[in-house]
Order: sequence, then structure tokens, then C-alpha cells
Amino acid sequence: MSQVTIENITKVFEQSMSKDIHPRAREVLLSLVRHLHDFCREVQLTHDEWLVGIDYLTRAGQMTDDKRNEFILVSDVLGIESLVDAISHDGGENITESSVLGPFYREGAPKLGKDASISQRGDVDGESMRMAGKVTDPSGNPIAGATLDVWETGPDGLYEQQDAAQPDMNLRGVFTTAADGSYAFRGVRPVSYPIPYDGPAGDILQIMGRHPYRPAHVHMIVRAPGFQSLVSQIYDTNDPYIETDSVYAVKGSLMVDFQRAAAGSEVAWEVTHDVVLNRISTP
Repeated sequence: MSQVTIENITKVFEQSMSKDIHPRAREVLLSLVRHLHDFCREVQLTHDEWLVGIDYLTRAGQMTDDKRNEFILVSDVLGIESLVDAISHDGGENITESSVLGPFYREGAPKLGKDASISQRGDVDGESMRMAGKVTDPSGNPIAGATLDVWETGPDGLYEQQDAAQPDMNLRGVFTTAADGSYAFRGVRPVSYPIPYDGPAGDILQIMGRHPYRPAHVHMIVRAPGFQSLVSQIYDTNDPYIETDSVYAVKGSLMVDFQRAAAGSEVAWEVTHDVVLNRISTP
């Protein structure tokens, strides 16, 4: 190996890679290292600053557990998850747009019937809401048997795994579309809330002079055989943070209006949201 210098270390790294490495692994790793080396040279990174970065990553790992993924939060406030989402899900003009998964999804939510409520505490969880719509293909044909895995926070802006006062799997549920593609469920009108900002992700926000708030939203993952799965969210058009989302995830087509329900209704708010899934392309 030749003597390593500031100028040649990237080339030396490339030459040290095995010829048997998987092509995609080689492409990604080599590009990552090239950018990292260029970054260090561009800003003339000092040893003390490098140690700060190592400590930053260490703290993110130490704060990550089954209830909170600090690395996803860091990725979110840097705009990386939204960028990867946009690159990975360019579904087409008529397809419902995707959005970020976020760090609080849980598998195994209860399967519920049409119009059932995901709220286990009634009014304690917030103002009641009914959300309904249809799941179709790009031609408008209904998709029967599609599943919608939905989740949202309580009125304090906390997901149930963050909040000891909430029952397990509160404000989470999985619903299946009927023969006409329709679905409906009851929950609560979502509220805006701050992402956890007491760790490395919050440090980035503080450095940038940004607030930690996300606009009110409901998460969903929509799946159906023969179609691409969709990870998405809907956002309250009138939320004060709709233009300054701390994780850069709002898309205009996902903004919805919450309407006051008619007098005598079992819920206080109603919202309509149709979902269009993209077919899985076959060679």
C-alpha cells in the first residue's frame, strides 16, 4: 500500500476493496466514502470536530430502543427520509403520493371491522373523527380486500408506546376494504406535536434555529395483492405547522379538510380520503 495522503486516501480506499464485492454494495459504499472524504477536505474537519461527530452518533445509538429510533429522527430532521421516500416512490401522476414512515410504526395492530374505532378511551383520546374513502387502481376500479394499517397520536401528541397512560395499541388498527373498495374507521382528529427533541435530532433543530413540530396527521400503510404497498400520511390543511414541518414530509396532494359532522352524528369531524395504488409491473 502506498503512503496515504490527504489527496490519495480515497483512491487507496477504492483499491483496497475486494473484486468479489457485490456490485451494488460497491457502488453505494464507494460513493458514500467519496462524499465523506470530500466533505472532510472541503470543510477542513478538525480532530475535535470529528470527535463531536462520533459522540453524536454514539448518543443516537444509546437513545434508540424499541419505542424510539433516534437514527430515524436524525434522518428525518436532515430531510433524508423524505428524500429517499421521493426517490423510491415516484409512482406516477394518478397514484396517491407516499410519505415518510416515521419512527413510531408498530406491527401487529388489531384487525377491526368497518367503522370501528381505533380509540380505546373514547373522548379522553380527543375529538372524535370518521375517515372514509375508497381504494382503487389507477383506472378507478375498486380494490377489494386491501388493508389499511392506520395509526395516530393521542391529544397530547404522544403515540401509545411513548405514553404509559394509553392502553397497548391504542389509536392503531388494521381495516380491510369492502367489495366496492370502500373503507371507513373512527379515530380522533389528529393534533400537531413536537418530535422528540431531547437528543441528537433536537440538537440539529437547535443549531438550525428550527421548531420541532409536525403538523397534524394520520399515518397509513395500504397493501393489496398485485399492487405496490403505500406508506403515506394525510395532513390537516389548516394546521399552523403545515408549511414548516420539521421533517419536510408534507405534500400538497395529501392535505385534507376536516369537516364538522352533521348534527346528531356519532363523531365531531369527518374527512374523506381516497387512495389509488400502483400496480406491480411485470417484466
